[in-house]
Amino acid sequence: MKSLVLAVVSLLAIYSVNCEVYFEEKFPDDSWESNWVYSEHPGKEFGKFKLTAGSFYNDPEEDKGLKTSEDARFYALSRKFKPFSNDGKPLVIQFSVKHEQEIDCGGGYIKVFDCKLDQKDMHGESPYEIMFGPDICGPGTKKVHVIFSYKGKNHLIKKDIRCKDDIYTHLYTLIVKPDNTYEVLIDNEKVESGDLEADWDFLPPKKIKDPEAKKPEDWDDKPTIPDPEDKKPEDWDKPEHIPDPDAAKPEDWDDEMDGEWEPPMIDNPEYKGVWAPKQIDNPAYKGPWVHPEIDNPEYTPDASLYKRKELCAVGLDLWQVKSGTIFDNFLFTDDVEAAKERGEALKKTLEGEKKMKNQQDELEREKEKAEKPEDDDDEDLDDEAGDAAPVEDHDEL
Repeated sequence: MKSLVLAVVSLLAIYSVNCEVYFEEKFPDDSWESNWVYSEHPGKEFGKFKLTAGSFYNDPEEDKGLKTSEDARFYALSRKFKPFSNDGKPLVIQFSVKHEQEIDCGGGYIKVFDCKLDQKDMHGESPYEIMFGPDICGPGTKKVHVIFSYKGKNHLIKKDIRCKDDIYTHLYTLIVKPDNTYEVLIDNEKVESGDLEADWDFLPPKKIKDPEAKKPEDWDDKPTIPDPEDKKPEDWDKPEHIPDPDAAKPEDWDDEMDGEWEPPMIDNPEYKGVWAPKQIDNPAYKGPWVHPEIDNPEYTPDASLYKRKELCAVGLDLWQVKSGTIFDNFLFTDDVEAAKERGEALKKTLEGEKKMKNQQDELEREKEKAEKPEDDDDEDLDDEAGDAAPVEDHDEL
């Protein structure tokens, strides 16, 4: 038993040594201004970020992050780090987003680039390796983007992942594994998972319809047919409209001036519609014809869909109508468990924010309540003055 425990401890020690944090950013102070680079790409009106914990928080220092500060602006800010590859290892991309402004339309996602990124010219068309995070615009768009670049093209996940749209901090985590599987977590809870090949269109389909196959000419795929024995009744055909039998020619109608009078038409109560024979089961029915498939000659499996040869920079490249989003707690690592542990710790931030916001809301309600009686007293005094008897003018007596 003792040897087993030692073996487990040894394995854990080896695992912890081999695990690596590639990039981490918690914005502890103003040093971010020397590490992050604003884009100067022409033709865009860029907004500025500011370091703040926002108007409600759990810890005024620990919860500081970069906040969008100007409405109706593009934002383009990036930071480079030591290049790395996730070849043969998991890749965890994690960061927090807080839409304190009750966002109506704007991005909350990040982009991860290789080393070719020109930071001072970063813009919406700059090639990236991964785009991940929430995007909100009106009631119709509230999704988590998961986009990978593959052979020079960007591929969006086929599944619809709904993001959080409230005003509190939420942690977004993307885990990509060497077996070509993935997980998306929000606040450390799995919201989606699957297979990279199945949930993206990186590769052509494994099977295609056989171009040589054609439906046989005698293939009958009609489940029912008109009953050949069914005959239309002799009294079926009636006109759809008939002259109104109750209509009378107006007394002032002049045939020479107004033309020959004709009664208005009304729906015929005896009209039965267009006759059609009843349907019966088709004795020659063979079912729907299924086009046979063959192996797609253009399909080649790729066991390295997960792999990013080089990751070197992270960028905030987005548009916001209403500013007020705070980005924080960036973590890129191959240690899935360590990322989850940090996610659990961050739940305290969410609890603290809600507690502080509830206190602020309660104080605001008390303030409104305290101010309201004074207004009511003034109104009561006005009413009393209005109801008082008029004062006599003795000068007129």
